[in-house]
Amino acid sequence: MTHLDGADSDQAKGPGQGPRAAAREIADAVESLTDLWTVAAQGATPRLSLHQLKALRAVAEAPGLNLTALAERLDIGMPTASRLCDRLEAAGLLERGTHPFSRREVQLRLTLSGRQVLSDVAGRRAQALAAVLGAMEADDRAALRRGLQALHAARGAAPARPADPDGR
Repeated sequence: MTHLDGADSDQAKGPGQGPRAAAREIADAVESLTDLWTVAAQGATPRLSLHQLKALRAVAEAPGLNLTALAERLDIGMPTASRLCDRLEAAGLLERGTHPFSRREVQLRLTLSGRQVLSDVAGRRAQALAAVLGAMEADDRAALRRGLQALHAARGAAPARPADPDGR
């Protein structure tokens, strides 16, 4: 269960009505969804860590990505990114090739197996989520969809990093 620290400014709006109260409730739901997502991904073969899956997705979204760009996208150091790619390459999910215009630059590409693993994970996650959504009332599913669309839009307008609750 997630509890946000700091003064709760919701009291002026009434208990359970302000953004901090909503944030606490949504944080719990997100943790539940994260667990569902993780468990569904672990059913794939080979079983990959979340970092490995993120790396595969990043390369799938930007074929030819280089190691530096991958490290930046994943917010990890170059040595960690290199070891991550070593493991994915050894598993036959990723391949490294030279850049067509710069022999010094290495490009990353998914193999057919890498694309199949990502497809399998996406299918498993969709199936697990559909099972949960199937247990919800149609009105609740529609409200969730609208709420998530609004959250997505608001996130695009919000600052990249949340403000420090202590005002620092």
